[in-house]
Amino acid sequence: MKDKLFAVIDVETTGGGINGNRLTEVCIVLLKGGEIQDKYTTLINPEKHIPAQITALTGIDNELVENAPKFDEVAKEIEEFMRDAIFVAHNVNFDYNVLRNEFKQLGFDFNRKKLCTVRLSRKLIPGLLSYSLGRLCDSINIPLTNRHRAEGDTDATVILFQRLLSLDTDGQIFNSFLHAHSKQATLPPHLSAEEIHELPEEPGIYLFKDKQHKVIYAGKAINIKKRVLSHFYDKMSKEYLLGQETYYVDHESTGNELIALLLEAEYIRKHYPKFNSAQKRPGITYQIISYINQRGIIQLGIGKTKRIQDSVGTFYNRSLATEKLELICENFKLCPRYCTLQSSMEKCSHYKLKNCEGVCDDSESVSDYNLKVTEAINSLGEEKPTYVIREKGRHFEEEAFILVKEGRYKGYGYLDSEVQIESIEDYEPFLNLQESTFHTHKVLNSYLRKHGEKNVFYFDQLEYA
Repeated sequence: MKDKLFAVIDVETTGGGINGNRLTEVCIVLLKGGEIQDKYTTLINPEKHIPAQITALTGIDNELVENAPKFDEVAKEIEEFMRDAIFVAHNVNFDYNVLRNEFKQLGFDFNRKKLCTVRLSRKLIPGLLSYSLGRLCDSINIPLTNRHRAEGDTDATVILFQRLLSLDTDGQIFNSFLHAHSKQATLPPHLSAEEIHELPEEPGIYLFKDKQHKVIYAGKAINIKKRVLSHFYDKMSKEYLLGQETYYVDHESTGNELIALLLEAEYIRKHYPKFNSAQKRPGITYQIISYINQRGIIQLGIGKTKRIQDSVGTFYNRSLATEKLELICENFKLCPRYCTLQSSMEKCSHYKLKNCEGVCDDSESVSDYNLKVTEAINSLGEEKPTYVIREKGRHFEEEAFILVKEGRYKGYGYLDSEVQIESIEDYEPFLNLQESTFHTHKVLNSYLRKHGEKNVFYFDQLEYA
């Protein structure tokens, strides 16, 4: 490490997320061989309002930076000052990304090797209760004055960095963090490389949890380890913020992608994680419903709901529901008017459906018509099959199954390959009951469209009646 040049850096900002953050102050200290070579510090005019809560934390207000240089006025000297140096900071990804975004706005591609003193401290000074700069300095007796100002925090980080250099006498730890393919450099500050290393490379779900063990993100993966790491390689603002709030990663192997998708939907429904956007809102379903109108006629219609309910039929968009309603209307010679397929209150005059037998003009009795509607409803009930999807288990002596009963997802489970199954009841001791939702139905429908019925085993309704 004696021949390497390090730039220890701290920045203060306006807040507002990575993409909204603008610099208000920067301090850079150059070190070589553990010795201080030079220091650069300046306030920066962020060209935007500094919120009151940021001023309360840092003491930097709009008046203080009013006459400070804008970043484009000092960008060249900052780049030249730290050129060829390794970028060092406490929680380095924050300072690095803020500074890189400032350069990016000027059309300059800023790239440096980087070291994080949080991660180095966890490795070289293990067992502390907290690795925040303030508490870490208290724990190992490093003076920290002018807190939350760039120069004060940088001076403390310099002392910490010098101490870490002295603890890594052969430079092995530092070199491992600097290696181009080292995962240490990309992991969030609160996660250990060992924890990530132990993740399996197989299908399943993973949960990111915050300091209080609250689930903040749920995801599915074909390869759990690879997918988890991909979040930390991503430089998008949302992925960075997710990494900063992640303290723990839990996982569950499922053996196959289908159960992983179903469990992902269940965990999102159950925990409503902060960083998940998809599946948090209940999907809209369209259902063919029936009711008796004022004339005593069983009328059919299409209802919109956010819940999967028992109904004549459930569909995921209105056109599918309308198409199905038109089909049964034609097949059972029903009246388009009383299937809500036309708005006119007079005799039916649908452009396509022409075989109404006259209930709308009293040519057909209500009782005869209702018998046809009942048959139509029963025919839809017959389209709610009971079946099991058999998939790969978590090891070669195991099979997984997903149970759908009368068209509704019931859950999943695992069986020893040698277990004999003769009826649907034989699955129940192994079944993990799950909630049937819009999203689980969507997952199953997508699976069937993609894979067909090669893994599907149907059961006759009479068998379990």
